[in-house]
Amino acid sequence: QVQLVESGGGLVQPGGSLRLSCVASGFTFRLYAMNWYRQAPDKERELVATISNTGGNTNYADSVKGRFTISRDNAKNTVYLQMNSLKAEDTAVYFCKTRAMAGLRLVDYWGQGTQVTVSP
Repeated sequence: QVQLVESGGGLVQPGGSLRLSCVASGFTFRLYAMNWYRQAPDKERELVATISNTGGNTNYADSVKGRFTISRDNAKNTVYLQMNSLKAEDTAVYFCKTRAMAGLRLVDYWGQGTQVTVSP
């Protein structure tokens, strides 16, 4: 079955950096785009970054452009989110997500999330 397991979250001071990882299993990772989302307390889940299946195309939310970088290693079935110049407003639970075929349907799969807290 499909599994997405995030790691790398934690507590960091403003201006600091973290790298999140998401290890995927149960599907052909190299065929599908991957996304990072985040959800802050009392806010809707928002799309942070997207990477194509080959890694050749990436897109970012305006709020993280120039600070965050999404990448992937298809040999390791892993997608990363490098987060630099972190701000208090980046505090959220971060989720990786993909939309992959399950039989004849496209299904959204989510990880369990990893907490990122940016605080002095």
